Amino acid sequence: MADADIHFYFDPVCPFAWMTSKWVRMVQAQRDYRVDWRFISLRLVNADVDYAAHFPPEYEAGHTSGLRLLRVAARTRAEYGREAIGPLYAALGEKIFDREDAANDGAERKSRGTREFVEPVLASVGLPPALADALDDTSWDAELKAETDEALLLTGKDVGTPILHFEPPEGVAFFGPVISRLPTEEQAAQLWDHVIGLTRFPGFAELKRSLRERVQLRALGWRDGEVGELEDWHGGSRRLKK
Repeated sequence: MADADIHFYFDPVCPFAWMTSKWVRMVQAQRDYRVDWRFISLRLVNADVDYAAHFPPEYEAGHTSGLRLLRVAARTRAEYGREAIGPLYAALGEKIFDREDAANDGAERKSRGTREFVEPVLASVGLPPALADALDDTSWDAELKAETDEALLLTGKDVGTPILHFEPPEGVAFFGPVISRLPTEEQAAQLWDHVIGLTRFPGFAELKRSLRERVQLRALGWRDGEVGELEDWHGGSRRLKK
């Protein structure tokens, strides 16, 4: 996709990447953008990190599942083209994050990297189950590492997922934005224009707040119509008003 308007680097197990991707698809539909869905592996980003010391217990299993799913995605891209990745990511994200019965515990996070999990997802988008053979195929890791490094070169290393590159190769690149809920159709384009306008200023570096609304994904316990909750990453929380 040499003429893509957006390069979107994702790890399929990242809830923030998934929420942002759903917003980007809304913008894509309104602006007729072409999106090239690319790979960044949280497990490879944290390859030298002591998970036991820096993350909750279930994170290593989750990030490892993400790496295994990205191997399948890399093989899919090699055999069926870049256009196959958008539908595959959409199907993976829906199964991981948008099911009512998604537990999001350690056992489920680990199960996401199995044939039992990925084969039905592949079938749902018309891809052969045999692509799941790539789950254990570490030969794809060099390609995934190279694409992860490519993403981090755009923004610097002190970031997470997703990473977006708008109007590549000369256009702006940034981590996020991290959003906790989907905007309306009208808000989607407005938010996009504000984000792009901000990042186009050469001196802009960072805008952040630690008090956040809990991400509105079913896998994280959110249900339609529920009152939101603000979570302070320094401890404590308070309810949002409807």
